Amino acid sequence: MAKHCEICGKAPIKAAKRTFSNKQIVHTQEPNLQTVKAVVNGSVKRITVCTSCIRAGKVQKAV
Repeated sequence: MAKHCEICGKAPIKAAKRTFSNKQIVHTQEPNLQTVKAVVNGSVKRITVCTSCIRAGKVQKAV
């Protein structure tokens, strides 16, 4: 599964944690992706979208 939203293109980013001794720990922050059945160009397809796109109404879910 691709780790990016098919609507807005949101993808994982790299972030750094800093400890008390100022060590840097690099990790990834991944978007909250959900697989939904949506209407795309008149046909029903299964796409991967982030929850912010679902809540914003950018995805028309299939019934």
